[in-house]
Amino acid sequence: MKRILLFFICSLAFSQTTYSKECVILLHGLAKTNHSMENISSSLVDEGYITVNYDYPSRANSIETLAQTHIKKALKQCPKEATIHFVTHSLGGILVRQYLHANAIPDLGKVVMLGPPNQGSEVVDNLRELPGYARFGGPASLELGTGPDSVPAKLGPANFDLGIIAGSRSINLILSTLLPNQDDGKVSVDNTKLSGMNDHITLPVTHPFMMKNDRVISEIKHFLKNGSFSNNTNQTKPTNTKTYADLFFGAFFQKPKAPNDAYL
Repeated sequence: MKRILLFFICSLAFSQTTYSKECVILLHGLAKTNHSMENISSSLVDEGYITVNYDYPSRANSIETLAQTHIKKALKQCPKEATIHFVTHSLGGILVRQYLHANAIPDLGKVVMLGPPNQGSEVVDNLRELPGYARFGGPASLELGTGPDSVPAKLGPANFDLGIIAGSRSINLILSTLLPNQDDGKVSVDNTKLSGMNDHITLPVTHPFMMKNDRVISEIKHFLKNGSFSNNTNQTKPTNTKTYADLFFGAFFQKPKAPNDAYL
């Protein structure tokens, strides 16, 4: 009986520490906070990963300054000698590309990006001159266009293990008219892609809420473990309910519920 109990305790301890040397840094998107990534963080902790759900002032500085300042700080919160993974939403993915463009992370593992504007966004091209846009989005928002001078265009292909999840549904019918083909309301599916990526999937989720979708979270865990997304082609529907105001005006124009936590 004692041997059985000991075996059970050892098995439980092993299962809880399977990824104890793997640290996942989560980076939220533009005008959001780390609260938007809590569902992902909790799920990864349940799997045994160490997570750093890092909050940064996305509207305060340029992409280069944000990346150099805050990714360095996030890295210091991971245990020494841990493998470093990243899970990002939107702008967060561009910060990782910017950082890796100028810096090496010796123990870098895998990167999963959700709705990243890897080729920029036509939304920025069309709205950047709109009164109040720069003030609302900050310096980084102006650097996410599709032109050759945009930051994403200058960062080159991925030279790291990268999986990208794009969304194909939108609650922002106005902004979607500015985007070609399939889009998530902020970024077209095509513009999420990046040369050198390991895998790419498109799911029926929206830009502001994809981080809370169960299928998205499941695919994140699959990629971190296997370096690819699952072969399951069944796509789940978004479970979030929306108001008519969401559908007509889009979350882009809603007032943030808290500082630095708008639906972007």
